[in-house]
Amino acid sequence: MKFADVMQSGDWKGEKHVPVIEAPEKVKAGEAMTVTVSVGKEIPHPHTTEHHIRWIRLAFKPEGGKFVYDLGLVEFNAHGESPEGANQGPAYTDPVASFRIKLKKSGMLLAASYCNIHGMWESSVPVAVEE
Repeated sequence: MKFADVMQSGDWKGEKHVPVIEAPEKVKAGEAMTVTVSVGKEIPHPHTTEHHIRWIRLAFKPEGGKFVYDLGLVEFNAHGESPEGANQGPAYTDPVASFRIKLKKSGMLLAASYCNIHGMWESSVPVAVEE
């Protein structure tokens, strides 16, 4: 079995689990840019003890390159848990992460997220790097 066998994808406008990547379409080589990845942008995802997004990962695959480069992983650890019971806690985290990155080549940004009930989800967007 491979990750591809269990990874799900879809249109984030109609599926609340798909990670949404917000990034410039074009950037100058070596120029810092902010990439934001979120889950539940169009259709809110629950943030409860029973049903939540556990993490978001961002990676980059340069054009013509063989390997993917891991850019970052953000975990979301507060889902309303409490000694008083599920969803009674004082803190919740929304599945939104920002990454500040610099690229030297054009390629694809890839995002993955994990829902504790519905598994792993992925999406990708191209980024053009200009000299």
